[in-house]
Amino acid sequence: MTSCLIKVCRLFCLTLTLPLKLMEILGLCGVYKRLFPLLAYNITFSYNDKVHKMKRELFRNVGKFADADGTLRLLEIGCGSGANFKFYPYGCTVICTDHNPHFEKYLRMSMDANKHLTYDGFLVVSAEDMEEVKDESVDVVVCTLVLCSVTDVKLVLQEARRVLKTGGAFYFMEHVVSDPSSWIYFFQYVFDPLWYYLGDGCTITRATWKDLEAAGFAELHIKYFEAPEVTLMIRPHIMGYSIK
Repeated sequence: MTSCLIKVCRLFCLTLTLPLKLMEILGLCGVYKRLFPLLAYNITFSYNDKVHKMKRELFRNVGKFADADGTLRLLEIGCGSGANFKFYPYGCTVICTDHNPHFEKYLRMSMDANKHLTYDGFLVVSAEDMEEVKDESVDVVVCTLVLCSVTDVKLVLQEARRVLKTGGAFYFMEHVVSDPSSWIYFFQYVFDPLWYYLGDGCTITRATWKDLEAAGFAELHIKYFEAPEVTLMIRPHIMGYSIK
């Protein structure tokens, strides 16, 4: 009965998104792609306040992956407006990547506010194809709230492994699909088609931990948690790191 209700409600939601789908096909979503970085920049402050404790826990040991001389090269996939900068260790060199060039204005603002880091440019590249980054050239790769919106999670994780040095770490924090027996799961599947457009490609029904488990890393350290006070449909989270 519940399964049928989910399908009926999801179909209704899909119907509501038809005008948005048509706009996407006609290439009329460009204006929203320019607007989305501004929305994301403003949401960043609220989200960081709510998960501050979890992010501090996540990044507490990043420094241990530095080279023998103490240098640490960190590449962030989908850096957006630089929400993670304040959690990175002093003196670390950060390479920023994002597929949306309109984030750069807000990214520069975060760079100016985090002088404890060194920045090695902003690359406008797809997370699935970072050919401008050399093989085994970074100590740490960071990816937070990004795997929900990429086209191919498996390819992104392959790219992360490619650019990481042996012994380097891939850090992640992502919202994921809830338990099928929960009401959160019900709302996630019903509203996923609409959320996709409002969130610039964000999908709220991904079991991302399965892709991490199958990615071929030597070690996987993962923690499941409920993000406090965030929107119901993105409350289930995972975080942790994998070692190449």
